[in-house]
Amino acid sequence: MKNCLYAAGILISGLCFSQETGSKVKASFFDGIVAAGYVDHGAFINFTGPNVSFTHKGLKLIAGMLPSLRIKEDRSPGTKNSPVTPNLGAGITAVYKKIAFQIPVYYNTKTSAENGAWKVGIGLGYSFR
Repeated sequence: MKNCLYAAGILISGLCFSQETGSKVKASFFDGIVAAGYVDHGAFINFTGPNVSFTHKGLKLIAGMLPSLRIKEDRSPGTKNSPVTPNLGAGITAVYKKIAFQIPVYYNTKTSAENGAWKVGIGLGYSFR
């Protein structure tokens, strides 16, 4: 009987405490990712903000907000806006090891020259965690 209990304990501990990590979903405020990229004839530098992430083995998928600095020259006639503006975007980020690939979307507000629209971009970054 004692040997059966030992065998059951070893079997259960082997299944429960194995070193392979499973997939998990997690919400976080900041993931330590910095990215730079291109959107709507300009550049952006952003950090991952509040998000929901899914981790499976070495791949991490993140969907969330992207606090950013957009760098774009204002080519409208008359008074010019600053070339660097703060902006909040949303997007999907995939992280493999320390390299991050990002697809952000930003909203450009309506102006006298064009209607408001969502603009899709592409970016590459680094994960500090």
